[in-house]
Amino acid sequence: MLSAGLPQGTVPKLERPGPLRERVYEALLELITTRALRPGQHLVESELAGHLGVSRQPVREALQRLNTEGWVDLRPAQGAFVHEPAEEEADQLLSVRTLLEAEAARLAAAHSGRPGIEALEELCARGEQAVADDDVDLAVATNAAFHAKVMELAGNVVLSELAAQVDRRVRWYYTPVARQRGTRSWTEHRELIAAIASRDERRATEVMRAHTEHTRQTYHLREQS
Repeated sequence: MLSAGLPQGTVPKLERPGPLRERVYEALLELITTRALRPGQHLVESELAGHLGVSRQPVREALQRLNTEGWVDLRPAQGAFVHEPAEEEADQLLSVRTLLEAEAARLAAAHSGRPGIEALEELCARGEQAVADDDVDLAVATNAAFHAKVMELAGNVVLSELAAQVDRRVRWYYTPVARQRGTRSWTEHRELIAAIASRDERRATEVMRAHTEHTRQTYHLREQS
């Protein structure tokens, strides 16, 4: 166990090339969204710099940016802490997600061809296997990939851009309930695929709206640690 509370193997390698501050920012954001760095955890610049193999300056710059974006709280005389989302925050974001995803499902049903359906089926099979293996990290990543694929099949660039703005935060909220959602989530994905494949826009909208609402409700009912 690393001193900052990061399990061995969770610290991502910084890819080159690219501005160092950008790579440090992406690495820390990934650690936060996957909850390797937990809400409320104290973030010590020197420790993070050591784990990432960089100086403190790009870490400081990354933490300031993450603070601006709402991922990190900078407290006077205390330092940086991973943001702890309020229930209302989560509710607002997941409600917006429902609106975006429901429209994406409708458009996907209107436009998708066989290759798109097959891609969704492949992702669904991968997610079902992850649940069977109790691989929460893979289930969360595959869930995100599935929803991203639906958004891609919708074919609306503006909608995709809006969804991209909330995607990582949705993953952040989904992670603690992924095991609770489990098989049911992927059963709902199968229902969505069927609606899209039959080009039933109304049904696809209804299934996606119910699916995302189930996630929102599960988040609020989750076991408090």
